[in-house]
Amino acid sequence: MGARTGFFTEVDDLLVAKAQRGDLIALERIYGAFAEPVYTLARRLCRSREEAEEILQETFLEVVRSIRKFRGDGAFGAWIRRIAVSKALTCLRRKRRGDVGVERADLRGPEAVPAAETHDGWQRIDLERALARLPDASRVVVWLHDVEGMTHVEIARIFGRSPSFSKSQLSRAHARLRSWLGRVGGAEYASDAGRTAGAARR
Repeated sequence: MGARTGFFTEVDDLLVAKAQRGDLIALERIYGAFAEPVYTLARRLCRSREEAEEILQETFLEVVRSIRKFRGDGAFGAWIRRIAVSKALTCLRRKRRGDVGVERADLRGPEAVPAAETHDGWQRIDLERALARLPDASRVVVWLHDVEGMTHVEIARIFGRSPSFSKSQLSRAHARLRSWLGRVGGAEYASDAGRTAGAARR
């Protein structure tokens, strides 16, 4: 089995203990281990590099402030991921002056989805652009569930909602993606959850 990476990076308990005592070298090593996955996650959940950089900064400020509260009940990386997602949701609410938990109406039709290269007579849609076109709440739920592998209970806890909220957001998002991909590229490109996650990881 290969070494774990991203939020699954293994962190030595001694390193965490040193960081909890305010050891700057330990905190710097934790930042070095998790800055990239935090930024990548923030970039996927938000819509600009500036927002992602802001979330990166806010996440590690919170890590420094709250690391003494970490009790080792779960993986250290999962704890950092929860902070990053929480900061991303706060950023989305603040930037858009609305509640990211409330799905807004999408008035654009399928023809508004930008298409990319032509392949075997079909236009292949740019999946990342299709994901970006989803309302904020739906896009966040799709990414956390399909790519990060979080459960509906975990996602609901972050949103402060019930698991049914996460399930309904995911179902509607998948339906929209299948509709958009199918309309533009035919059934060959209609995506289920697994293909959505696989394509988004690349």
